Amino acid sequence: MRQLDDYRDKNIVVLGLARSGVQVAKVLHQAGATVIVNDRKEREQCPEASELEALGISVICGGHPDDLIHSGVALLVKNPGIPYSVPPVQKALELNIPVVTEVEIAYHLCVAPIIGITGSNGKTTTTTWVGNLLESAGLSPIVAGNIGTPLSEAAAEATENDWMVVELSSFQLKGTEKFRPRIAALLNIAETHLDYHGGMDDYIASKAKLFANQTAEDIAVLNWDDPVCRNLVPYIKARIVPFSMNESLREGVHIIPPYAADGSDSDEGDQGRTMVYTDGDGFTHEIIRVENIGLPGRFNVGNAMAACAIAISAGVTPDKLEEALTHFRGVEHRLEFVSELQGVSYYNNSKATNSKATHMALTSFKEPIILIAGGLDRGSDYEELIPSLQGRVKAIVLLGETREKLAKAAIKAGLKDIILVDNEKDAAATLTSAVQKAASLAEKGDIVLLSPACASWDMFPSYEVRGDIFKEAVHNL
Repeated sequence: MRQLDDYRDKNIVVLGLARSGVQVAKVLHQAGATVIVNDRKEREQCPEASELEALGISVICGGHPDDLIHSGVALLVKNPGIPYSVPPVQKALELNIPVVTEVEIAYHLCVAPIIGITGSNGKTTTTTWVGNLLESAGLSPIVAGNIGTPLSEAAAEATENDWMVVELSSFQLKGTEKFRPRIAALLNIAETHLDYHGGMDDYIASKAKLFANQTAEDIAVLNWDDPVCRNLVPYIKARIVPFSMNESLREGVHIIPPYAADGSDSDEGDQGRTMVYTDGDGFTHEIIRVENIGLPGRFNVGNAMAACAIAISAGVTPDKLEEALTHFRGVEHRLEFVSELQGVSYYNNSKATNSKATHMALTSFKEPIILIAGGLDRGSDYEELIPSLQGRVKAIVLLGETREKLAKAAIKAGLKDIILVDNEKDAAATLTSAVQKAASLAEKGDIVLLSPACASWDMFPSYEVRGDIFKEAVHNL
């Protein structure tokens, strides 16, 4: 049973309030640590401060005092989104004070076996799906982490009979030291969050920390079709359970017959294909006909395969997976069906914050698409979208900081209808205008798809807010 005794009587700074910061501060306080919580926001913007102070926890708001970090501090626990460049973190690193995220603390608290799931795309869908599969098979999953409930909050309630199913971001994993999931899954790697990590090497290394402390007793689920995932194999000590859409595997979850690796069969559909699991003894177990999977899109076949590999690794037999795979309807803001109006179907894929996610969404439909895209400029040129725009997208409506860059890619893709939406009085009005322009271009049988290929922060506080405004605009058409 893991304990938090190592934190007793230690001086610990928690940087950033928010929900996870509040919870980890409580956990460390209960463990006997002397905790100071610091947030740069002003006191009136920190409603959680009074709750912590009532427990005897010190809270400093309105900036980072120069003497916050000193040689007497044993540990800095930072909110995952806070960059390593901020002064308190830099000072802690200079003093060789460990800098971790809430995930590390929760691991030491949690007595349930942990399933850790990460990847550039598909994390939330796969994590939710795993919880659904385990529950349908009679197990007791607790879904937490980056997906909603802070891991330290869920870990405090977990028992040895539960499975902790955790979505993990690169931000969270970068701040881990001893974190060791029983089952670790890496879904894919795409170029994203480079403004935070400074480059792909740090981003990949942060993702790979998921496997760092695993042993031969643990399981690593890997996307065998992703070369970056596959390149990690020599560094992984756990037993590897791969999944692949493009290869027949001696052991793992795969498709019969496989899809073409170059995507040349993308218009043939999923008819006649079966998802199977081949065990270590050479026996092949049918899981489900691909056409019966509850979510549309080739990339959701990959998410389903990953979820199955994880569930089987947790002890679920392949014959118990089909029903839950068939009835799963996905997660909000991830290729979410919104409405059909005058024969036009509207989909909210606001979570697509990079080009690869938008590519996967575009290749999910056979119908002509009017694409709404654009957002925060992180330096990408978006030319990798050109192949998926060609022949699929009949018109594109662009907004946000990247609209000019995306327009250049659209021109190179041969699109004729390219509309740039100027900023209106507020972000909501701008997106509403984009929806109206897209609707005016759509004909019966078309798809209007919000799939921005960009983060939302140039206009909206989150992709969820962006998706909600899109849905409201559609319903108001």
